Amino acid sequence: MAGGGPRHHDQWCHQPEEDAIWRCIEMTSTTTGLWKQHSGNPVENYERFFVPTIGTAWASALLDAADLRVGERVLDIACGTGVVARRAAEQVGPSGSVAGLDLSPGMLEIARANTAEIDWHEGDAAALPLPDGAFDVVVSSLGLQFVEDKQSALREMHRVLAPGGRVAIATVGPTPPLFAVLEQALARHVSPEVAGFMRAVFSLYDPEQLQTLATDAGFDDIDVRSKVLTVTLPAPAEFLWQYVHSTPLVAAIAPLDDAKLAALEHDVVAGWQSFVRSAELVFDGNTVLTTARRRKG
Repeated sequence: MAGGGPRHHDQWCHQPEEDAIWRCIEMTSTTTGLWKQHSGNPVENYERFFVPTIGTAWASALLDAADLRVGERVLDIACGTGVVARRAAEQVGPSGSVAGLDLSPGMLEIARANTAEIDWHEGDAAALPLPDGAFDVVVSSLGLQFVEDKQSALREMHRVLAPGGRVAIATVGPTPPLFAVLEQALARHVSPEVAGFMRAVFSLYDPEQLQTLATDAGFDDIDVRSKVLTVTLPAPAEFLWQYVHSTPLVAAIAPLDDAKLAALEHDVVAGWQSFVRSAELVFDGNTVLTTARRRKG
């Protein structure tokens, strides 16, 4: 549909009118300030910005589904900086034990610095460096969608579980409207390939696919269910740059010049206005919880 919509920031920058020129300068300066404010180590930013909001909400839903008990041995796969593992340790108590595994040394460095009592491992979810039958429960939050060989990952979860052990996996999807706005803006202002990161985040949600993965790995008592989680986030521009600086997106966006950064921010913030409540973003995301059990004997 033509006309009526907001002008893109790069269009403003090419308007001859004096007010448009000053508006362009002001927006570019503000955007550059926010970009620099949230720069730094992406892993540290992940722990600082992502974990307290989306990460914690998904961790809570996952552990509710896992129904941990005092004394159980728990493995957290794709543990990141350890938000799920830390909460699991509280639930199983000193008579239980928790291990975390991640492919990223940087994530594990933060995890170890936060909690020395958990046994942290660097490794691939599809080839766990852990013995057979060593755990009562395996959990994984917002990580399985990034594993290339998902079937092998499920088989490895099954292998390291003791007979009768349980698995609980939290993923997210389909792409919620709020993140669809970001995906479209990334495709316009950066590249369709970079926008593909958003599709990967929300790629593993189909109940039939998850049921098949668990069945083929040998699990029984499989249940796949969805639950909408509502998370309050910072104001649009602030959350945009927090999210970018906490994810692999930062490497692709960092080379953009100030005008292109401002254009990206303008499109995203404009598209997010319908999700703003009292100056904060409200994000409704569909968590998909898959639980199953390794048969006894």
